Amino acid sequence: MTLTLYNTLTRRQEPFTTVEPGKVKMYYCGVTVYDYCHLGHARACIVWDVVRRYLKFIGYEVRYIQNFTDIDDKILNRARQEHSTMEAVADRFIKAYFEDMTRLGIKEADEYPRATHTMDGIQRLIHELENKGFAYPADGDVYYAVRQFSEYGKLSGRKLEDLRAGASDRVNVEDPEYQKKKDPFDFALWKAAKAGEPAWQSPWGAGRPGWHIECSAMVRDRLGETIDIHAGGEDLVFPHHENEIAQSEAVTGKPLSRYWLHNGMVKVDGEKMSKSLGNFTTIRDLLDRGVDPMAVRLFVLTAQYRKPIDFTHEALTAATNGWHTLKEGLLFGYQYGEKLGWGVENSSLLTETVERFCEVVNDDFNFPGGLTVLFELAKKLQREGNIFVHQGKTETPPDELKKQWHTLVTLAGVLGLEAKKEAETTTSVGPSDAEIEAKIQQRQQARQAKNFAESDRIRNELLAQGITLIDSRDGTRWHRN
Repeated sequence: MTLTLYNTLTRRQEPFTTVEPGKVKMYYCGVTVYDYCHLGHARACIVWDVVRRYLKFIGYEVRYIQNFTDIDDKILNRARQEHSTMEAVADRFIKAYFEDMTRLGIKEADEYPRATHTMDGIQRLIHELENKGFAYPADGDVYYAVRQFSEYGKLSGRKLEDLRAGASDRVNVEDPEYQKKKDPFDFALWKAAKAGEPAWQSPWGAGRPGWHIECSAMVRDRLGETIDIHAGGEDLVFPHHENEIAQSEAVTGKPLSRYWLHNGMVKVDGEKMSKSLGNFTTIRDLLDRGVDPMAVRLFVLTAQYRKPIDFTHEALTAATNGWHTLKEGLLFGYQYGEKLGWGVENSSLLTETVERFCEVVNDDFNFPGGLTVLFELAKKLQREGNIFVHQGKTETPPDELKKQWHTLVTLAGVLGLEAKKEAETTTSVGPSDAEIEAKIQQRQQARQAKNFAESDRIRNELLAQGITLIDSRDGTRWHRN
């Protein structure tokens, strides 16, 4: 089945084809670095991380760019509050971003351009817009003339007439910026310097860029005039992505992106997340409370990426329980592989299972459907592990189990779900295999002497160290809990 994606631009699901065969140029509108990342950022970063992983898994060469917005009023306000600088605030929260994303298992992008490092590209794009009649200067500012771009609104589906009706009650005609504009819909490409704010020299005087032009310039500088995937949260469709299209396409005459993909928003107990409601949760607060990062990834991936998702205690508990099931399957090979006689070489994968996984996920990145395939494998391995513990053998041939396990580990890795080899850690802090066998021998001697109190003491001693004994007609077996 061909990969098909829902394209916000066309409002329909389309077969995925790239500008250059076999290669994907992908840009994700990243975070504005004035605070710690929250659950909404976690969802977006996990979703696009998995999209990139999957595209690579099915054979594409992916160049993935994610920007940092490091010029913004919110950053400046924070700097004033802390008696700091915009650069210092941005650097601190960029560092925090990488710390949080590392904990969530997010792979780093190929490049992280920053607005402050793209000033030449920004000014060049504004200059070209001005030369083509799509921009005009006004007392140190530069504005984009929206009505000059006939396709304005094609991404969001909004019409200027409707926007005018909705904005009529909010316009402040006394606002100096409003008075500079030729049309109320025009938006700033360059803002004249204000006292106490950082500024850069430009042909229009000292100032700083508007938000929308920054991304247009960073896309063009890092990926070229037309890319394959432009991704971001659905809250960016208008005005940010709409304005990006207007800016970029007015200059190049080419589509900015073939596919526009947008992830849904995160709610908390049915409410929009906001500091005023007291339901604002940062990633580090959540993980510092002991929530497993893999449970957070699983929670995000259980919902279709374009739909809203509700973060509740019940949902997180369900995701945590689900992760325990997957984790047990992922650890199967480390716990039982040697006992089943597996060699060190990797096994082939279950072709039909991989094909079924891809067929499901190819339907607009249906990761919940892909998880269903993973859970089927994990539960089979979980069952076989229980059988092995109690009977000393498995129902499924060891070579087949090795294929199942390698398939699970591989497909889980596509979704960024990885379990650490904990068996070695457990061994290092508990008794060794030889010590356990010696205790079992002591217990056997106690039982033969009908000293059942000593036998129970040894069993309980091992149990306290994480070792469970199982008696059967064939003798006593054990496993680490």
